Amino acid sequence: MQLPLAIKWNEAADFQRFVAGEHAEAVRWVRDCAEGRAAHLPGLFLHGGRGSGKSHLLQAACRRASELGRPAAYLPLAQLLEYGYYVLRGHEQVGLVAVDELDVLEGREDWQIALFHLFNRASDRQVPLLFAARKPPSQLTLKLADLRSRLSWGGVVALQPPTESTCLEIVRQRAINRGLDLPEATLRYLIRRVPRDLPRLLTLFDELDRASLAAGRRLTVPFVRQIVDRDPHPDSHPDGEPPPRG
Repeated sequence: MQLPLAIKWNEAADFQRFVAGEHAEAVRWVRDCAEGRAAHLPGLFLHGGRGSGKSHLLQAACRRASELGRPAAYLPLAQLLEYGYYVLRGHEQVGLVAVDELDVLEGREDWQIALFHLFNRASDRQVPLLFAARKPPSQLTLKLADLRSRLSWGGVVALQPPTESTCLEIVRQRAINRGLDLPEATLRYLIRRVPRDLPRLLTLFDELDRASLAAGRRLTVPFVRQIVDRDPHPDSHPDGEPPPRG
C-alpha cells in the first residue's frame, strides 16, 4: 500500500469492521473496485457528511487491494495540499487509486488540473478509481468543468448518516475489538446522550476507554455519567472530517 509522505491513516479500517447498515450495496461496489471486479465502472464517487464512512471505505479498499497483491494509493487531499500538486504524479502505476476529501480542491485550479491528468492516466491503464467528498460532483465548485464531468462518469453514491441502530452496532463492535465489557444499558445511555452523532459518540467512547483503564473501573452507567458530566457541551463537536467510521 502506498501512503505518500506522512499522512494520517486509520489502521483499523477494513471491510470487516465497517457496519454497512443501509449501505450494503455501496460497500459491495467499493469492494468490487478493490478486488478488480469493477471493470464496468470508470470510477466510483462517494459523498456524504461527517461520520458517513467515506474515509473508512476508501482506506478499507486500499487495504483489501494490497492484500491481493495490488498496490494501492490512498490520497487524502486535505493532508497533501502542503506538499504541492506534484504529489499526485505517478500514482496511476498502482492497482487502485483512492482520492479522499475532494472538497478542498474548490478554488485550487492547479490541483484540479493535476487530478484531471491523474484521472486520465489511470483510466488509460484501467486502474480502478475511488473518490470521496462531502458533496456530489455536480455540487463541487470546480473551475475545471472537464474534471467535474469525469468525476460523474462512474457510480455516484450518497452515504447517509448512520441510523441509531447502526451507531449502536458500531460502538458495540469497537468495544468487542478492544476487549471491553460494555453493558447494554451503558451503550444505550451513550446513544441517548449523543443521538446519531457518530463522530462525537466515538470520541466520547475513546475518552471513556481511557478513563476506565486509568481508574480500573467498568463502564457502568454511574461511572460513565461522571465522565460525561465533565463536558459542559456533550453534544458539541469540532468541525471537520472525523476519524473514519467503524
